[in-house]
Amino acid sequence: MVDSPDYNDEWQKLAYWMRNTAFEQCAEAIMLLDPLENRYIDCNIAACQLLGYGRAEILRLPISAIHGKELGQLIVFTEQAMTQGRSWSNRIGCKLKDGSYMAAELHAARAVLKKREYLVVTLRSISNDELSRNKAEADRLVRNGLLEWKHLESVFRQGERENLLMLTSVGDGIYCVDTHGLCTFINPAAKRLLGRTDSDVLGQNIHYVHHHTHEDGSHYPVEECPIYAAIRDGIVHEGRQEVFWKHDGTPFPVEFTSTPIIANSTIIGAVVVFRDISERIETQRQLENALRELSELKARLEDENAYLQQEYLIERNYHGIIGEGAGIKRIKQQIELVAQTEANVLVYGESGTGKELIAQAIHQASRRADKPMIRVNCAAIAHELFESEFFGHIKGAFTGALRDRIGRFELANGGTLFLDEVGEIPLELQSKLLRVLQEGQLERVGEEKTREVDVRIIAATNRDLKAEADQGRFREDLYFRLNVFPIQAVPLRDRREDIGLLAAHYLEQLCHKFPRQQCKLTQRDLKQLRDYAWPGNVRELQNVLERAVITSRAGRLNLDLPQHNHQDNAQPTLPALNTESITETEILSDDDMQALVKHNMLAALEKSGWKLFGSDGAAALLGMKPTTLASRIKRMGLKPSR
Repeated sequence: MVDSPDYNDEWQKLAYWMRNTAFEQCAEAIMLLDPLENRYIDCNIAACQLLGYGRAEILRLPISAIHGKELGQLIVFTEQAMTQGRSWSNRIGCKLKDGSYMAAELHAARAVLKKREYLVVTLRSISNDELSRNKAEADRLVRNGLLEWKHLESVFRQGERENLLMLTSVGDGIYCVDTHGLCTFINPAAKRLLGRTDSDVLGQNIHYVHHHTHEDGSHYPVEECPIYAAIRDGIVHEGRQEVFWKHDGTPFPVEFTSTPIIANSTIIGAVVVFRDISERIETQRQLENALRELSELKARLEDENAYLQQEYLIERNYHGIIGEGAGIKRIKQQIELVAQTEANVLVYGESGTGKELIAQAIHQASRRADKPMIRVNCAAIAHELFESEFFGHIKGAFTGALRDRIGRFELANGGTLFLDEVGEIPLELQSKLLRVLQEGQLERVGEEKTREVDVRIIAATNRDLKAEADQGRFREDLYFRLNVFPIQAVPLRDRREDIGLLAAHYLEQLCHKFPRQQCKLTQRDLKQLRDYAWPGNVRELQNVLERAVITSRAGRLNLDLPQHNHQDNAQPTLPALNTESITETEILSDDDMQALVKHNMLAALEKSGWKLFGSDGAAALLGMKPTTLASRIKRMGLKPSR
């Protein structure tokens, strides 16, 4: 018990001793609880005997250790007692020391000791109380005689009618079988689900009535039927998703529970409750399909996002096709002509001439501009991965295929697929690519399902595909399928009039990219850029300007062009110019040098009769390319004298 208060009067001490003795010797199990601290304060001898614990053991245990199986009910029970003063429950059991579980009836009353609220709880074993009541009722019936027995019989019959009414009203199928597996009862729901009548089922072996089978359709032997297993072992058996068959031979999925019926410790049969789960399975299937479609859409979006990020990671510096020269104007006209059609386009040109820029312009000017343009660098894909990259694969199609993957064709569905370096596609894959172009159909790797795609192809190459086809290294039919509308990208050395525009455009971008003050192109810088041969084309121009901006000082660019490419600028000895008056120490001004170059060029042009090409042309005499010479003639404004 809790500590006793200080008493000055002997009568009060006697009263306290009597109360304490009454608590200890009370026949009912009594416990004093502190619900806020989740602990027992005290318990009497009857409580210890009922639970099987010693008092010291109980006082060390939390309340939830004994009553915690129905924790929700325990919380409600204590809350009601603390707020209303009293509570009662027969839903909170007790865990005994031997590990068994005892159903109990609990009464609680709130008590305040030393300004602290506690609960005084009495425990009664429901099973013991019921046995006592049944024994007393039996004695009473014996004493009251036959009249009381008849009254009891009517009560049982009334209860039987009520139970029967309940069983016939439920929506789940219910039937009972005896120890021989013969049906002794079946409710209307079960007859409706099985399409049977009482005469079809009652007294029959129920296993043969509904042809119980596994989910995959394989039949249960009678001796292995889990419904009958409950009769043999006395254990409840469940089937989560199996199959029953209707009278007309139609199968339907069910879940069931087979519970043994035990009387006087003897199994006398089993009751089976089952329900049709067709609707649930269909709902689950639709949900799985929706989740699969969502997963595919998510994967597609992730792949598209990955491709788009890859595109943006590549420095593109794209703000339209820049240039006003004749070559660029011709390309722009070709783009306007072909963009509004669905024709395939093959862009030829050296590396760095802007073939992808041309493809992008065609896509943006087409009716597919609101759909994606997917880029495939055919030179960067391993040969064994070409088919997977183009057409996709399903999970498990090959080692490393951990999930379904959408190919580039499906990603570009409705839009444009740009095949860069198309000449690198393996010859064995070209036939499959040709089929997709001709029929608009493909299969993912490892999948037999044919998928429809609507894709426009723009291909690019720095090879002579016609020569490749003639030599058997490229399929001729694929070449003609791609080469519907060819466009030739102009190299930078043949469009020197555009170098100033391009350089200014890239220079503006680079000055924002790097923490440098605004850099300007001088006439000397521009002349140096125009005189260079540009074997790397526009890409090389970008790199040269980027290095110049990085190494610039006080806004002045430091152009670093390889010297071996300046062979165009080397001037031959001037045959018609008198140089005797020029001493070794004399320094020529830039104007003098320009005059010498112009004079030398005119001399070569006059000697060749203004013929630029060929071994006897002016370009050969000057040691430069005909296109370079034509560009300089235009820039210097040279004209025949006659």
